[in-house]
Order: sequence, then structure tokens, then C-alpha cells
Amino acid sequence: MRSPGRNAHNSDVHAHQTVTEQTLPLRPQDEVECRRCGVHCDKVVYPAACLERSCPFVYAYEEFGHTYVGCMQKVYEVEIDLDLLRAAERRRRDGFGAVRARRNTLPMCRAEVEPCYSGRSDDLGCVNPEFHELPVGEPTFRVFAQVRTDA
Repeated sequence: MRSPGRNAHNSDVHAHQTVTEQTLPLRPQDEVECRRCGVHCDKVVYPAACLERSCPFVYAYEEFGHTYVGCMQKVYEVEIDLDLLRAAERRRRDGFGAVRARRNTLPMCRAEVEPCYSGRSDDLGCVNPEFHELPVGEPTFRVFAQVRTDA
């Protein structure tokens, strides 16, 4: 047996441990999820809004007697039964609801940041506030022009 004074710590265990380095992103607003604290926030999009806004990237196809819709840009990856989406929009107070964004949202997307475990937040608040901002280069406001013709 070894003496307790020599190699008191298990060097084999320390040799196999790896240190993972967490890098900060250059543009956190371009991420689709944030896991920097216990709240775990995700960006979500509303597929029903894509149909309402006539998004040019919505596609549809028929299979097995149903029509399915999806996003050509793969902002969300799921394909949704159109009849079920419309039924949920009519019957539910909140409509169909949101799906998790898998890519950065487009300017025409109705997107929000959804906290998964809001009860885990602390007194300091969000540790990554840039995640909630619009992506760099995107307009932060809209201009509506009304053309009046005074005859």
C-alpha cells in the first residue's frame, strides 16, 4: 500500500478531467437560446402569424389527405397540419401558440423570447440582456406613410 503522505490525491482522476471553456458570443442577439443562467430562455415564433402576414417563405404540401405547412428558411423545423392550426386559432384563446426557433428569425416573423423557468430568476435579473434585443442591422422601428391627396 502507498503511504498517505505520498500522492495523497488521486492523480489518475485529475489527469482525465477536462476543462470546458465557455466563450461569450460576439452577437448574443443572434442566438436562438440562452443557457447562461437557470431561467433558460428560447426564441419562439408563431406559425399562424406567418400565414396571416402572407410570408413568402411558407410552403405547403398535401400528404395522407392533409395539408402541411412549414418554413422554407427553417426558422422553425416542424411541419404543421394546416387544419389543426386553423382549428386551434379559432377555438383557443391564445391561438395555436409558438414553436421554438431553430435559426435566427426574419424581419417578418412574429418572434418572442420565452423564459422556460422564470421562477429561477434572481434579484439581478437577466445575465444576458443582449439576447432580448433585435439582431444588429435590423430596423428597431417601422415607418408608416400615409399619402393624402388634397384635391
